[in-house]
Amino acid sequence: MSTVFIDFTTFAFRHQNRIFMQSFRTELENPLVERDILELEKKIRLFREGQMPEEKFRSLRLARGVYGQRQQGVQMVRIKLPYGKMTLAQWKRCAAVSDEYSNGNLHLTTRQDIQIHYVSLDRTPQLWAELEQDQITLREACGNTVRNITASDTAGIDPEEPFDVTPYAHTMFEYFLRKPVCQEMGRKFKIAFSNSEKDTALTFMHDLGVIPRIQVLEGKKVRGFKVLIAGGLGAQPHLAVTTHEFLEADLLIPYLEAVLRVFDRHGERNSRHKARIKFLVQKIGIDAFNELVFAEQKALTCQRYPVDADAFPPAQLPSYNLPDASYSIKNEFQYELWKNTNVVSQKQEGYVAIYVRVPNGNISSDSSRRLIEQLKDVIANDVRITINQGLQFRFVKPEHLPYIYSVLETEGFAAAGFGSTADITSCPGTDTCNLGISNSTGTALTLSEVIEDEFPEFLYNKELCVKISGCMNSCGQHGMASIGFHGSSLKAKGQVLPALQVLIGGGVLGSGEGRIADKVIKVPSKRAPEVVRTILNDYKEHGGSRSFLDYSKEKGDRYYYELLKPLSDLESLTPEDFIDWGQQENFSTAIGVGECAGVMIDLVATLILEAEEKIELSEECISNLAWADGIYHAYSAQVHSAKAILLQKGVQCNTQHGILTDFDKHITAAGLFTAVASFKDHVLRMNSQEPSASFAKEYLQQAKAFIVYAKELRETMVKEETQ
Repeated sequence: MSTVFIDFTTFAFRHQNRIFMQSFRTELENPLVERDILELEKKIRLFREGQMPEEKFRSLRLARGVYGQRQQGVQMVRIKLPYGKMTLAQWKRCAAVSDEYSNGNLHLTTRQDIQIHYVSLDRTPQLWAELEQDQITLREACGNTVRNITASDTAGIDPEEPFDVTPYAHTMFEYFLRKPVCQEMGRKFKIAFSNSEKDTALTFMHDLGVIPRIQVLEGKKVRGFKVLIAGGLGAQPHLAVTTHEFLEADLLIPYLEAVLRVFDRHGERNSRHKARIKFLVQKIGIDAFNELVFAEQKALTCQRYPVDADAFPPAQLPSYNLPDASYSIKNEFQYELWKNTNVVSQKQEGYVAIYVRVPNGNISSDSSRRLIEQLKDVIANDVRITINQGLQFRFVKPEHLPYIYSVLETEGFAAAGFGSTADITSCPGTDTCNLGISNSTGTALTLSEVIEDEFPEFLYNKELCVKISGCMNSCGQHGMASIGFHGSSLKAKGQVLPALQVLIGGGVLGSGEGRIADKVIKVPSKRAPEVVRTILNDYKEHGGSRSFLDYSKEKGDRYYYELLKPLSDLESLTPEDFIDWGQQENFSTAIGVGECAGVMIDLVATLILEAEEKIELSEECISNLAWADGIYHAYSAQVHSAKAILLQKGVQCNTQHGILTDFDKHITAAGLFTAVASFKDHVLRMNSQEPSASFAKEYLQQAKAFIVYAKELRETMVKEETQ
């Protein structure tokens, strides 16, 4: 009976998806997008039928924005929105998709994405196809890829910006989407564009961060960027290193391509905890890293990549016809407070921008639709998600502020103090994330209430920030917060209780410099409000005119340890302390396997197949005259094949560069590969050759021949092992 049921459901699944493939194939105009979605559907089917290993499938779905959730059998889907920009139609589309495939909630992230949760894996191709009807992608939103490119939310409207970085961020997003070099890196790669020296995009904590600058060269004003490399938070935070005080704007994309090639080839691949670019730079030093980057220049797709910023489409302005609706300001004091803390003047005369606090970054699809409908005539068709999980509306006329406030108030989004101490950033934590240890969202809501009720003056303070992560990985950015918390646990009285690690003193110094917060003490989670009260009262009493950044640095972590030590006492625990924020039952740790950084694929059986797929991609690129991309796919095919042979021989592989070295050491030196004296040198010829038609075709044939050799050698090795 069970066999019949399984067969029937398999048939139904195949039938359903055959119909689906036909339907969206005709609706989507972009053949690349269509192929992506068809490929996802195919791989889901192969996975369901047991024809694709789970590890390989996980890697593929992550690179398509589909992320395993804490709850079994459902997925988180991450919607990639470059620099957080979405049109009203795109916002509406995201709301509709959440209703159809999720639970009607949109979660705004610190990387200016949107996440929806509780999605069935089998429905993700349909979901993606619907998003693409409004040019919204899932591609490379997760996994070991170039993640969403973030930017200052005031880009394009800031009176202090040298120029608008938006066209450059958008061009970079388009250029590297589906780029061969960043499809299967050892770890993720994060990029941020700040729009001024204030560094509101936090470039110092990114793999690549840039800040716009203008220099006079040969009598002309030239746009460029300060460039920073190898920053990061997580369990081992590291401040970025400046590689260029000024890099011409036309050179930025080629520079990043060279950086990614170096990271792809030399980055760690065995230990995911050491696989970010910050560890590579720490290991070899910035000078050696720069030399490797320089060595890639000749092989790049292009030496300069100009961006026509003037041709970038301007914001689409509304009709500015105030809707026929009766409204009133119920509380004049609250309205003025909101106006003073959530509204800023644009560089465009006569316009202001409005910021909206979104608690924990969660806004329902129903609220989204109502806001769109009621505000479409008074805000630009350009909504920005901010890095602290809020929203920004642009090109608002001041006379429309009362109406907009009334609309926001009705929907519950008129809280004052955007970007203030009370506007707390938090990751989803134990709500949905596999890595979450203790609850971050409930903690954030509670602390926000404490600050608003007991410390209202901090609604005006945009320097002292509170950030919370459910674990040490810092998705809530606790590592650079004035007051940071990350989820943890403690043992007392024979039980485990939820705890928070307290960090103090992080912040933005400007111009690509920042300060990492110091770990101070661990306390039971339920004492977080008292932690905040103690720190803020101390600052009010002793801080004087100093910023919290300066004051906390002066005092040091030992001062805060002694200040908070009474709150770490475990002798005075109550039953309430064993229940986490927002929960009803006693706390227990339930940490799963995280997927935010992708997985390591070491399955010999799949590596040759992957190499053959790379050959097909190389052929396609070369047929489209994309010489550099074709060459890189052929390079990857050879690395995959060499790795398969080494693993078959029992040699553990680390970096791609190490694979090439180890192949010569264990295979070439043993007389098992005689085509050339050095396989490594033969493969790395691509660095010394300009990407041309003749070399691309020659290099492709080299890769094809090597795969044939690798398959034959592997068969021989398998036979020898079984004898």
